Amino acid sequence: MGPVTAAVLQLVALIGALALCYIPFGNYMAKVYTSDKHWRVEKWIYKGIGANPDTEMRWPAYLRGVLAFSLIGVLFLYLLQRIQGILPGSLNFSSVNPAQSFNTAVSFVTNTNWQSYYGEQTMGHVVQTAGLAVQNFVSAAVGIAVAVALVRGFARSRTGEIGNFWSDLVRGVIRILVPFAAVAAVVLVACGAIQNFSGIHEVGQFFNGHSMGGSQQWNGGAVASQEAIKELGTNGGGYFNANSAHPFENPTPFTNLFEIFLILLIPFALTRTFGVMVGSVKQGYAILATMFTIWLGFVALMMWTEFAHHEGALQLAGGAYEGKEVRFGIGGSSIFAVSTTLTSTGAVDSFHSSFTGLGGGITMLSMMLGEIAPGGTGSGLYGILIMAIIAVFIAGLMVGRTPEYLGKKIGAREIKLSAIYILITPALALVFTAASMALPTPPHSMLNPGAHGFSEVLYAFTSAANNNGSAFAGLNANTDWYNTMTGLAMLFGRFLPMVFVLALAGSLAEQKPVPATAGTLRTEKPLFTGLLVGAILIITGLTYFPALALGPLAEGLAS
Repeated sequence: MGPVTAAVLQLVALIGALALCYIPFGNYMAKVYTSDKHWRVEKWIYKGIGANPDTEMRWPAYLRGVLAFSLIGVLFLYLLQRIQGILPGSLNFSSVNPAQSFNTAVSFVTNTNWQSYYGEQTMGHVVQTAGLAVQNFVSAAVGIAVAVALVRGFARSRTGEIGNFWSDLVRGVIRILVPFAAVAAVVLVACGAIQNFSGIHEVGQFFNGHSMGGSQQWNGGAVASQEAIKELGTNGGGYFNANSAHPFENPTPFTNLFEIFLILLIPFALTRTFGVMVGSVKQGYAILATMFTIWLGFVALMMWTEFAHHEGALQLAGGAYEGKEVRFGIGGSSIFAVSTTLTSTGAVDSFHSSFTGLGGGITMLSMMLGEIAPGGTGSGLYGILIMAIIAVFIAGLMVGRTPEYLGKKIGAREIKLSAIYILITPALALVFTAASMALPTPPHSMLNPGAHGFSEVLYAFTSAANNNGSAFAGLNANTDWYNTMTGLAMLFGRFLPMVFVLALAGSLAEQKPVPATAGTLRTEKPLFTGLLVGAILIITGLTYFPALALGPLAEGLAS
């Protein structure tokens, strides 16, 4: 079997597995967020935090809950890293320095999971499990909660209430993330991922090409459990520096495909949840079709750039194998790279810096779309719904009619909130990149000169601002400048958009439904799907094309 055929079969198997889970899992999540029943363990949690889960919130109160909870998470995780040196199970690692502690705390609370450190040489068992792994659960649940609040804005009328943040948060963790991550962890352990709390082991006698000798230090950890929620919650932070390229995290081609499945499961299934909650599953299918079209197109384009080359060495090798794990091959690495950058996951099973110039550009463009195909847990859904509002507005301009979406009029307030939302992350990524290239010291962190070096910096801030967390590799991000600036980019990139999403949810919930007429745009039809895909690609292209032309496009055309 040729590598291209194997890649296509992997893709078909992945799509089939996602299709089988789409309806039951999407329906289950809709039931989770619409049920008026509370589990006993949930009642204990509400009592412990002093929250009344039955109290409906308007959007400012919902936002205060999101921000307060996230602030506590940042402070707790920061302090946990600063006192690591005196904690049990620290593996004799010292406390993490202030700049890196700030960066890591912000990174995991914002669901970015950007890592400017070597996991196996920096973080002990307590920080990994009680700090980073816990944030993997709750940060993902926050994203889903905000998305559900926006869906309620479309579904409700004549009320400004969009749900209860504490109820949405707890249900997301207890009913969705914990049970499904537990099952996924068992699968990973069965397939060879490690799960223990062992110390550091000295392993010797390695062949260096000429003789036997030397040694390496390997440490264990609760890897499978963190790997499961890292992918299911589209987090991405690896236990080891090599992330999902490490055999302890991702041992076989099957686990590689299984981890891609976990990455895509919730973001795709949330479109079904959306359709059920607004009372029209066809609307969910239209959003799903948009996400799937972009995702499949980017996977196909990535495979083409990595398999087909005019360079003699790459032709003889059968593709661009540099920086890729041979156990996954080009096909598995390409699917993983596109899936992790089109979501807010950021996990990697290959070095994106070693992809071809155009292949590296695809990973960047995937994030620049806003990570909405299918996007992160929750963030992908609310991001594409914002783009749907923009697409409806464009269609309204074409025919001279006040735009409507799901029975809600899209007026000046809704368009302003949506426009500001789509401008935030590009502004953060481009401004921070420009500052890093203009100042004298930050460029010293680049490993490569020219267009590729610029791509390293552009990728870093695009990843941070979009809360992705993957690294291009090559850039030394463990400096005070990059730790601080990427930390700020992650903070602003996560919470500023949420302000406008929740404000939009409140505005929509206050409206009364508008009856459909002969002139109403049918947003469940393929025509709207095409319009939405076009709007996403055009808006992103106009925003980022100059920066892409200086980096991956220049490199790709020159090769």
